[in-house]
Amino acid sequence: MNNDVEDYIERRKRADRTFAKDFDLGYEEFKIGAMLREARERAGVTQEKLARISNIKRSAISCLENHAADVRLSTVSRVARALGKAVRIELVEAS
Repeated sequence: MNNDVEDYIERRKRADRTFAKDFDLGYEEFKIGAMLREARERAGVTQEKLARISNIKRSAISCLENHAADVRLSTVSRVARALGKAVRIELVEAS
């Protein structure tokens, strides 16, 4: 995992008890949103601009970045492509 993401997670856990308590339960959804936000910010693109270039509403971009539960893979792929990125899926053994 990227150090920027890890740093963000630790800061958020310290600032928000609810987030810290529910972190493990929602980690995968959070990770998707954090990766999308990080890619957007690194590209220097606002949510508004990303909405225009991906043809997705700004409110949907915000929703993806902040709580990506039940997100469609096609939507994540569309946003990634708009940022010049690709989505990679990996299947691993369940723990």
